[in-house]
Amino acid sequence: MRALVVYESMYGNTHAVAVSIAAGLGASYEVTLVPVTRATPELMAAADLLIAGGPTHMHGMSTAASRRMAAEAAAKEGSGLAMDPDADSPGIRGWLSQAGAGHGLAAAFDTRIGGAPLLTGRASRGIARLLTARGYHLLTAPASFLVSKEGTLLEGEDARARAWGALIGEDARSASAMA
Repeated sequence: MRALVVYESMYGNTHAVAVSIAAGLGASYEVTLVPVTRATPELMAAADLLIAGGPTHMHGMSTAASRRMAAEAAAKEGSGLAMDPDADSPGIRGWLSQAGAGHGLAAAFDTRIGGAPLLTGRASRGIARLLTARGYHLLTAPASFLVSKEGTLLEGEDARARAWGALIGEDARSASAMA
């Protein structure tokens, strides 16, 4: 079975989480990991399982304006932030909005600052809604992986993402066996 993990990342945290999720899925699936810039309709059509994620910006999915603000923040001297090599993407919102009808199983994740989701927002909820609107069946509630206010992934989040990926893989196999 094939899984596709698609991510948008500005500072590399969502990219790192996606790598860990893909590693967790590797026990159950043949995994393709790509930034949204390389997530083609052919890759989507070939996948039995789609996992999509992005950073939380201004309480939800990124926009062109929020991505521009993130790039400006990274460009400031002394910011300590570095742009992900694939940060120049249209973003997960744009990619999913333009994606054709989907099929199969899916899951959504995000990265966000730690704290109550009511205060921080969660991009994964919007991602999940778009996946469902495209015809995917969500396996589980959207997941969030936490970053510090300094913009670094919190300790243990990579291991948690790997475990989440493994669990999603097991759940997807079980759901496919029942279908």
